[in-house]
Amino acid sequence: MISDRPAGTGVIIVTLLLAALLEVVPLPASIDWVRPEWMLLVLVYWVLSLPHRIGVLWGFFVGLYHDVLVGTTLGQWGLATALGAFVMLAAYKRMRVFTALQQCAVVFLLVGTVSLLAFLVQESVGRTLYPPYTILYSSVTSALLWRPVCAALRWVQLRFLVR
Repeated sequence: MISDRPAGTGVIIVTLLLAALLEVVPLPASIDWVRPEWMLLVLVYWVLSLPHRIGVLWGFFVGLYHDVLVGTTLGQWGLATALGAFVMLAAYKRMRVFTALQQCAVVFLLVGTVSLLAFLVQESVGRTLYPPYTILYSSVTSALLWRPVCAALRWVQLRFLVR
């Protein structure tokens, strides 16, 4: 008997944990400022792929985990990532029919907006850790890595029957 219950929540969590691992892998200081927003990229993929299951609440908890993981102000990334999930939920039908280049442009704008919001929260509490122009660098690398991340997560989704 086939269950009506959605499958693959564990796989989604594992992919987010792997993205969290990539967030904290030590990089040389000279290239640390181009680190892509791995957790946001993975979350955006799952929101686009499974909008009926992954949404704003997932975004908020992924962001809170990101806050704890990297030691930023609690709620900074929670708020920003929830906003990113909300924007993707509002635009997922359009995003699915965009070309690869258009998707990369949307991801660039989304990562830039989310990172800017996180920066503004950090600035408001007086804990600025990086200059604001570095947001552009991480947004560009995230946009460039969007298609490979999509391909890898699509393979995972098909392989483990995540629905």
